Amino acid sequence: MGTKSHLVFIPSPGLGHLVSTVEFAKLLVDHDDRLSVTVLIMKLPFDSEVDSRVKSLAASVAAGIRFVILPRRNASPDTSRLAFLAHFIESHKADVREAVADLHRCGSPQLAGLVVDMFCTTMIEVASDLGVPSYVFFTSSAAALSLILHLQSLQDEHHMDLTGLEDSDAELDFPGFRNPLPAAKFLPSEIFMNEGRRQLLSHGLRIRKTRGILVNTFTELEPRAVEALAGLGAPAVYPVGPIVNIKVESKKGPEGNNSPQGFEILEWLGQQPDASVVFLCFGSLGSFNEDQAKEIARALEQSGCRFLWSLRQPPAKGKMEAPSDYANPAEVLPEGFLDRTAGVGRVIGWAPQVAILGHQAIGGFVSHCGWNSTLETIWFGVPVAAWPQYAEQQINAFELVVELSLAVEIKMDYRRGLAKGSNFVTANEIEGGIRKLMEGEEARERRKKVKEASEKSRKALMEGGSSYLSLARFIEDVRRQ
Repeated sequence: MGTKSHLVFIPSPGLGHLVSTVEFAKLLVDHDDRLSVTVLIMKLPFDSEVDSRVKSLAASVAAGIRFVILPRRNASPDTSRLAFLAHFIESHKADVREAVADLHRCGSPQLAGLVVDMFCTTMIEVASDLGVPSYVFFTSSAAALSLILHLQSLQDEHHMDLTGLEDSDAELDFPGFRNPLPAAKFLPSEIFMNEGRRQLLSHGLRIRKTRGILVNTFTELEPRAVEALAGLGAPAVYPVGPIVNIKVESKKGPEGNNSPQGFEILEWLGQQPDASVVFLCFGSLGSFNEDQAKEIARALEQSGCRFLWSLRQPPAKGKMEAPSDYANPAEVLPEGFLDRTAGVGRVIGWAPQVAILGHQAIGGFVSHCGWNSTLETIWFGVPVAAWPQYAEQQINAFELVVELSLAVEIKMDYRRGLAKGSNFVTANEIEGGIRKLMEGEEARERRKKVKEASEKSRKALMEGGSSYLSLARFIEDVRRQ
């Protein structure tokens, strides 16, 4: 059977990163029972649901995976989301060292390495102190990774002033992309903020110093980007995706408990024709103010499409909190909208996204283009209308629409919360995107292309598939230490 090896995973705080990490841990221990995993969890100051979420996840995993919730730490909100996150993660270094020491005292198998999230690269220092290898689990695309590494090289090695791109019409050639990228429209907002840029590009610098990078993608989806990483000075790259939580229970609420709304949503979808419903959902942090919500409602009504819309309420201004469900959505929607559309649509709060995307009634997805959501849509073969919000989502939208032709655009350069620029989308723009997504010969051809990508995504994880073999290569490299 051989000696056992133990890996410690350190996901970034937040449900999306945690779920991807746990799914990857499941893949590892299912692939080789000589491996075991401990997942160290950081609790955001405003996240009151993490304990129930972890309890739900722990009930779904094998015996070879355990969870340790680290002591809650506070960090002062910063002008940059990345800066806040960096300070918050940094404050847990001592807790991580103590947790790893406890594992040793409890007789865990030999520590083979630390696998740190893409935003937790300062924890590489902990691995170095412990004398074990570090790996990065990059939960976004290979294209986004190539972009970060290239920008870091442009700034640090070629002394390029990246802030000059903010008001520029420049289209840049990036090694991971086939098409030139309009920099001002699609680079992450953090690149144009001093502290945010410093944090983001420092991750790129530290990633180069690890033993390897596990990327949540599959080679058949992003062949150019995967190939480009070697030329950008990346260490060993292991495309191991798509890592998606496709076995999630369809009727569970956001805290893992049975949700009456989950039953009602799926019952309603069961009454709709195949591929007839457009689903609108914008991730765990996605929300819109009243003015934008009214534009979406007008667009849906004008389009005449059947729809299922997950509408969330933004946190109070200045509060670093997650969105919540509206007590009464009618208060922020055009008068009479819910009555006029009762026969064709539903407005809901929280949505069981995976169960919905996997339902045969869904014909299209208006999405923020978070990478988890992107992989889920590909897995289930659902075309996308791209409406990114923040972080690297504009890059994901560009890749889906321009590079891969798997999506249509609603507004690819939308940036939530900007005082200037593309931060409002009209009903006509939204309606146009929905019609392109759902109607006509181009929509049928796009749906066919997405179905082909879906088949490739599933084959990648099967025995002998590209991601299966990449995962085996990673395990072999870990066991060789």
